[in-house]
Amino acid sequence: MRIPIFQVDAFADKVFRGNPAAVCPLTRWPDDALMQQIAKENNVSETAFFVKSGNVYHIRWFTPTVEVDLCGHATLASAHILFEHLNFSGDILFLTSRSGDLRVKKQDNMLVLDFPAGFYEQVTSPILLKKALGKAPLQALQALDYLMAVYDDVDFIKNLKPDFQLLRQLPYHAVIVTAPGKSCDFVSRMFAPAIGIDEDPVTGSAHTILTPYWSKRLGKVHLLARQISERGGELHCKMSGDRVEIGGHAVTYLTGHIEV
Repeated sequence: MRIPIFQVDAFADKVFRGNPAAVCPLTRWPDDALMQQIAKENNVSETAFFVKSGNVYHIRWFTPTVEVDLCGHATLASAHILFEHLNFSGDILFLTSRSGDLRVKKQDNMLVLDFPAGFYEQVTSPILLKKALGKAPLQALQALDYLMAVYDDVDFIKNLKPDFQLLRQLPYHAVIVTAPGKSCDFVSRMFAPAIGIDEDPVTGSAHTILTPYWSKRLGKVHLLARQISERGGELHCKMSGDRVEIGGHAVTYLTGHIEV
């Protein structure tokens, strides 16, 4: 079987920044086990696979170890490939997924994800979280399979060196840490060792949770966010009812084929 493959740096305007995602357009679904093997071989945080059905694209995402319900940066990467390499001619791309209906639109010089908001509830901060991060958060919030830890210090977030072994023991797929920004509205980092990703460079899905929180806290609809991992990325976020819009750039790094 010969499968096209692209690698895209998402939430970046030049290569070696943002979050790398692999994208594999398909004409039919192969076995799940094969897609998981491909994602493991690619060894980036997510590999996206999609199949066209009528005017809609069914999209799935795999980390090197598991299939996930939602991935922002690999969806942005897939839209970039469809618009820039596969001659998609519309302005709005419609997708369906395990997390429901998704949209990506061209807006100005960006691609904008339209995702369901991940609304949160406050929880008691686990003792293990303080041990793993070195400092208890001001607030701990849960949404979907994420735990979000809120701090008040950008430098703490930037310099944080978590204990991934301890984070892996928490009953969450991922831990988001966040704080108010200095030159943006808020900053974050995201750790997901439980699903094979110690640190995700830029995480669109995390911003479906971060945006409702910071929109309410700051009293703003439009927010500029930065994920301050080593590679880093910038996200333009908008709260829109029960949806979140997340805008960013993407750039192609690699094109080729897989032989399996």
